[in-house]
Amino acid sequence: MEGRSRWAAAGLNAMERLDLPGGIAAGVPVMELTGNRQLVMEQHRGVLSYSTELVEINAGNMVVRVTGTQLQLVAMTETDLRIDGHIGRVELVE
Repeated sequence: MEGRSRWAAAGLNAMERLDLPGGIAAGVPVMELTGNRQLVMEQHRGVLSYSTELVEINAGNMVVRVTGTQLQLVAMTETDLRIDGHIGRVELVE
């Protein structure tokens, strides 16, 4: 267990030196939007609804609502997902 806490302390120290947001290490969802064609989300907690015009994703304390046309859930693992299509709007709903 001591080795694990040493790694955690080293990780926090590296985050401070690199000036990274603290939430990334705590499992907070991270989203990357590439133009209006692709959304990648890490650390999601499940898809709540899915159609070619609306995808709602559980992000813990909020819902990420993606609207557009020709939306496709191209890839999904337990923690990460990718949506392709014509993304018109991304909303964060608390």
